[in-house]
Amino acid sequence: MQPDHLSTTFAALADPTRRAILARLALGETPVNQLAEPFHISLPAISRHLKVLEKAGLISRSRDAQWRPCKLNPDQLKTAADWLDYYRRFWEESFDRLEDYLQKLKTTQNKTPLKEMPHARSKSRKR
Repeated sequence: MQPDHLSTTFAALADPTRRAILARLALGETPVNQLAEPFHISLPAISRHLKVLEKAGLISRSRDAQWRPCKLNPDQLKTAADWLDYYRRFWEESFDRLEDYLQKLKTTQNKTPLKEMPHARSKSRKR
């Protein structure tokens, strides 16, 4: 079974080194050697991370003589952000409805005399 683009994107974003690479590329096109500088891993390891990012569609790489620049492709990040945003809105709306319901319960309980409240009656029966 072939993973979908969204799964590939989230798998690529799961690694902190790859997220740091994307953060650097957000500042602009950068050659591989410069991308590798802050990391304490080998250039081949950086290259493997770049391949994962490229496969996920998060970056593109090109070649200009000895210079191998990498560039951020924000479209795939936007797709992931849109997917997350849909669920963020879903949960916010659910929490808003829950808050409204709890507020309604609280208002109803405040209007109900204590002796009529179910939990007040059960306590008085135990005595």
